[in-house]
Amino acid sequence: MTSTTLKHLKKKDRRAAMAVLVAVLLVVFVAMAAFSVDVARMQLVRTELRAATDASARAGAEALSRTQSGSAAVQAAIDAAARNVTAGVPLLLTSDDVVLGASTLQPDGTWLFTAGAQPFTAVRVSGNRSATSQSGEVALFFGPLLNVDSFAPVRVSTASQLDRDICLVLDRSGSMAWDLSGTDWSYPSGIPDYPDGYCMAPHPTLSRWAAAAVAHEAFIVELEGTDQDEHLSLVTFASAGNWCDGHYHASDIEIGLTDNYNSVRSAMAERSSHPIPGGTSISAGIDDAVTILTGSAIRPLAAKTIVLLTDGVHNSGRSPLEAAIDANALNITIHTVTFSDGADQQQMIDVAAATGGNHYHAPDAQALKAAFREIALTLPVVLTD
Repeated sequence: MTSTTLKHLKKKDRRAAMAVLVAVLLVVFVAMAAFSVDVARMQLVRTELRAATDASARAGAEALSRTQSGSAAVQAAIDAAARNVTAGVPLLLTSDDVVLGASTLQPDGTWLFTAGAQPFTAVRVSGNRSATSQSGEVALFFGPLLNVDSFAPVRVSTASQLDRDICLVLDRSGSMAWDLSGTDWSYPSGIPDYPDGYCMAPHPTLSRWAAAAVAHEAFIVELEGTDQDEHLSLVTFASAGNWCDGHYHASDIEIGLTDNYNSVRSAMAERSSHPIPGGTSISAGIDDAVTILTGSAIRPLAAKTIVLLTDGVHNSGRSPLEAAIDANALNITIHTVTFSDGADQQQMIDVAAATGGNHYHAPDAQALKAAFREIALTLPVVLTD
């Protein structure tokens, strides 16, 4: 065999070897590409499942708080899951996937969920994409090349309601003694016009203050019906000055945090028996509430909440928004309620937004009572698992 023939055979061998190598590498490359695509899909679906399950648990816990009904909580969790998509389809749950119970904080900082423990304070949701689930397994694009057709992710989320330390902050400026007509300087029947009416206690049934007192009572009644343990305090604000033969503070702490709601009722009744002159220093009321909610009487695990009512426009002291920003830095949520169309709604919307709270506008006494009842039933919800 000549040297030329040998060289030719070696070249053919190398070409054949290269062809085999390319074929092998091509298979490896396709397998790696398929693996990468499916791994990315799996990660995306896990993220979607986590979001859907968390949302479901939160919705269930919120409904449990608001409705005080276990069946309503389960249905709310199922409905919320169905509004979330995992792998292109809604996450479908059954009642077996939603468990009610109670969560308790452990010494190491973790939360222990006890299924069936009453009173119910937590909702646990199992988001399941297995073959036996309503939504089924998640198909893979290239998995069948590796003899893996699908995968079945599972996510468990628990949302719990928290107890609250609450401070009611009520506007007791002079306008709260007016009647409910919405007309400035219009006092209820039986109360003389300004200036005499200015230095009388507000009318017990026909004044704006009387409507606030009714809403205050409705708030307490709702708290008495919840499973959570809420402590309550009361602050009233106007502006500092000497009126009606006496000196008035911009804000007064009527009663500190207590679990004795009757003592809060008594403090409200006592304030209602005195004149309520002065302007509107909303920030003073917020600052006193912050003092209460950062004091020695607070409970470390309780959510801190201010419920603020005003019927007017801030006109004394620093900006309420500055006070709200300070409160937010201390993890205090402020819900605001404006009563009457003359109130500065936008400012109160901004105050609530600065702390993650809600704003409610009440044009009349009935709407005011409804707003306070809704706030009382809106308990804070957190993911504990």
